[in-house]
Amino acid sequence: MNVERHVLVVDDDPSILEVLEARLCAAGFVVHEAGDGPAALHILKNLKIDILISDMKMPGMSGMELLAHARASHPRLPVIFLTAYGTIPDAIHAVKAGAVDYLTKPFDGRELVRKIQEILSRPQYPAQEQSKGDRFVWGSSQAMQELHGMLQKVAASNANVLILGESGVGKECIAKLLHNSSGRQDAPYIVVDCGSTPPGILESELFGHIKGSFTHAIQDKKGLIEAAHGGTLFLDEIGNISAEMQSRLLRFLEERTIRPVGAIKEKTVDCRVIAATNSDLKAAVDAGKFRQDLYYRLKVVSLHIPPLRHRREDIPALANLFITSFLRENALPNIDLPEKTLQWLQTLSWPGNVRELKNALYTGIILCHNNQILPEDLQLDINPVAELLLNEDDFSMDQSEKEAIIRALKQTKGVKKDAAELLGISRRAIQYKSKKYNLDSTNFKN
Repeated sequence: MNVERHVLVVDDDPSILEVLEARLCAAGFVVHEAGDGPAALHILKNLKIDILISDMKMPGMSGMELLAHARASHPRLPVIFLTAYGTIPDAIHAVKAGAVDYLTKPFDGRELVRKIQEILSRPQYPAQEQSKGDRFVWGSSQAMQELHGMLQKVAASNANVLILGESGVGKECIAKLLHNSSGRQDAPYIVVDCGSTPPGILESELFGHIKGSFTHAIQDKKGLIEAAHGGTLFLDEIGNISAEMQSRLLRFLEERTIRPVGAIKEKTVDCRVIAATNSDLKAAVDAGKFRQDLYYRLKVVSLHIPPLRHRREDIPALANLFITSFLRENALPNIDLPEKTLQWLQTLSWPGNVRELKNALYTGIILCHNNQILPEDLQLDINPVAELLLNEDDFSMDQSEKEAIIRALKQTKGVKKDAAELLGISRRAIQYKSKKYNLDSTNFKN
C-alpha cells in the first residue's frame, strides 16, 4: 500500500497554484495550497507536510523569509523554490541557506514531479535534534553535518570523548546530545565545571569525602564521579585542572576506581567520560602543562565544533529558532527579522559564537520597535567594518579587507551602493577599495 505524500504549494498567482495542483494530483500527491507565507505557515502548523514548493517573490513574506520560518519549526522539511530567470541568484542563495533545489519559470511539470520523487526517496538528514527537551540546530553547513555524523557513530559506544571548540559554540549541548543518544540516556548525566571550581574543592567534588577527613567534613559526601555511575560524567573546561588533579583523574580513567578523600577502600565506578575545553590541549601537552597520557585517555575520540564565523549559512536557522523559542516562552507577539538584518548578521565574526548570537537576538526582541528587529536593536559592541576586517583568522589585513568586500558584494549581488551600506563605509571608499583589489562588481551578479 502506497503512503500518501503531502505537498504544500505556495504562490500568490492563482493560475500557478491551479497548474501545480493538477500536475501533482495526477502524480499521486495530496496537494495543499497557500497564497502567501503566513497561510503556508498556518498549514505547516496544523498538517504534516512532506515537501514545500514555494515561489521566491511574494508580497508580504518572501520565499526566503518563509524558508527561515519553516526551517525553525520544521528543520527536516525539504523546500523547492520556483523562480523567474531574473531571480536565479536569489534561488542559489536560498539553496545555500537550506533549500533543497529550485526550478525556473516556466517550469516543466514532469521535471518538478521527478525532483519531488527523488527528494522524498532520500533518507532525510536531521537538521535539528530534539531529545529530552533539548533543542539543537545543526544547520545546513557541511562542517556541522559531518559533526552530526560523527556524533551518531560515537554515541553508541562507551569511548571517552574530547569536545573542542571556542567559548560559546555549544560544547555542553553536544555533550548532552551524546548522552541522550547513547544507551546511558536514562542514567545520570553529571556536569562538573572544572574552570570555576577551586582546586582544593574540586577533589572533594569529584571523588567525595568521608566524615572527619578534613575541617568542616561533618558527614560523608558522595563525589560526582560516583554519582555518575551507570551514566555520563561531563568535565567542562578540563584544561584548567591542576597537575595533582590530572594524576588522580588519570588513575580513575585507567582503573575505573575512586577513593574518596580520607577513605581507605576504593569504589568501582562505571561511567562514560566526556570532556570539553576551549584551550589548545595539545599545545599545553607540548609545553608540559598537561599530562600527555591523560590527554590521550580523554581523546579516544575528539569532536571539533567549528566557530560560527566558519558556518555563517547556519545563522538563519539559529536566529529563527532563538526568536521563536523566546517569544513562545514569554508569550510575546510575533517579531519579524527582516532579510536585511539577517544578511547583516551573517557578515559578523561572532567572537562569542552561538551564545553571543542568542543573547543579541534576545536583546533585539526586547528593544525593537514595531515588532521588527533592526541591527541597532541588537546592541552589539562592535565596529562593523573592523569586525569584517578581522573575522578571518589567517589572513593579512589587506587580505581580510578584500575578503570582507567580496562577501559584501556577494551579499548584494554586485551592487556597490548596497555593499558600502552593509560595510558601513562610503560609496567613494568602496569604489577605491574595489579598484585597489581589482574587484569587478559584474562578477558578483550571479
